[in-house]
Amino acid sequence: MAGLDDILGNEHIVEHFKKAIENNKISHVYIINGEKGMGKRTVAKAFAMTLLCEEKGTVPCMKCHSCVQALTDNNPDLITITPDKPTTLSIDHIRQTLVNDVELKPYSNSHKVYIVEDAELMNNAAQNAILKTIEEPPEYAVIILLTTNISALLQTVLSRCVKLDMQPLKKEVVKKYLMEKEKVVDYQADIAVSFAGGNLGKAIELSKSQDFAGMLDEVIQLLRYIKDMQAYEVVAAVKRASDYKFRFTDYIDLMILWFRDVLVYKASQNVNELIFKDEIQTIKEHAAKSSYNGIEQILEAMDKAKLRLKANVNFDVAIEMMFLTIRDNI
Repeated sequence: MAGLDDILGNEHIVEHFKKAIENNKISHVYIINGEKGMGKRTVAKAFAMTLLCEEKGTVPCMKCHSCVQALTDNNPDLITITPDKPTTLSIDHIRQTLVNDVELKPYSNSHKVYIVEDAELMNNAAQNAILKTIEEPPEYAVIILLTTNISALLQTVLSRCVKLDMQPLKKEVVKKYLMEKEKVVDYQADIAVSFAGGNLGKAIELSKSQDFAGMLDEVIQLLRYIKDMQAYEVVAAVKRASDYKFRFTDYIDLMILWFRDVLVYKASQNVNELIFKDEIQTIKEHAAKSSYNGIEQILEAMDKAKLRLKANVNFDVAIEMMFLTIRDNI
């Protein structure tokens, strides 16, 4: 578990929390907004542990009784609320775990902290149920709402909260973490980093996912040989691609990364700028045989395929049209 000083990136949020503690101007309700995997819960728990730490500093000491309890998820003054159903935080659950519970004073700390995960899953009734608590919270209460979709929260709730947005991490920060902490090799780290868009949690998940590794291998094998494929081989490749029809965006995005490399190499011949460095020979061949206009047509075909599939066009038809455009332009 990380303390505030161990949080990667998002310095604006860390500094906000530190200054609030230093100046004793802690708000009663916060919203931390950001994609799944960006570290919202890590930041919230680090802040909560700091508030509850017996050393009363701007970072948790990790050693006192309160910190040890928090590290093992056993601190009675740190309550994490998760959805009671897969897609719902019901009004009854919110009332039981927060609205009614908050009336009970802290067990042994000056604060009592509630971390509400997936807060966007509260329906209007559940959000209205916490309004009174948000409007007139007990002095000791701190409520942190974590959400991936802040627009799902009522304006009456938003207007009473301090809103903090998680920002994507720099690529070099994510890559360093993957290689040093997760022991991911350089090539795999580059692909995970490029695909995750600054989302550390997603990068870690992708680097460990066997399903993603299988999809990556399938894409690479296809792109190595697609220029020489006969019609029946293209049809067979479409059938293999159907294994990933429920992740078609990821499947196509891997191809977009590949042709981004082709374009970069064609323009600069700089191998160091490539993501698929291990496939440099094929990248060179594609760059040599493809025109700039051809690469543009390929990328347009990929965007069209994604739009068609989102509109529920037949998967095989959409993917085959994309494959044929690729084959005919390299």
